[in-house]
Amino acid sequence: PPDLCPAHSGWFQRMEKNDCHFINGTEKVRYIHTSIYNRQQVAIFDRDVGHYVGFTPYGEIQARYRNSLPDLMERQRTAVDWLCRHNYRGITPFSVER
Repeated sequence: PPDLCPAHSGWFQRMEKNDCHFINGTEKVRYIHTSIYNRQQVAIFDRDVGHYVGFTPYGEIQARYRNSLPDLMERQRTAVDWLCRHNYRGITPFSVER
């Protein structure tokens, strides 16, 4: 087989990342969901914006598709309650009380 350079080795990476930013305890919480493909941020959902935004041509396609799914959008918009605030009590002793 031909010797492929590392950039074309056939390995692809897809990663989804959820971030909860707590400002003043749980009074102001910012939830961000990021989609990464091959080390490049392609789309992001920011609860303050309220929908997905694409950063690449592939990300724009993904954002349009995800924004068209009402169940997914409702789940992302309510993630502050069921993900961030729910887990706040568990991470507080390790992050806030230091």
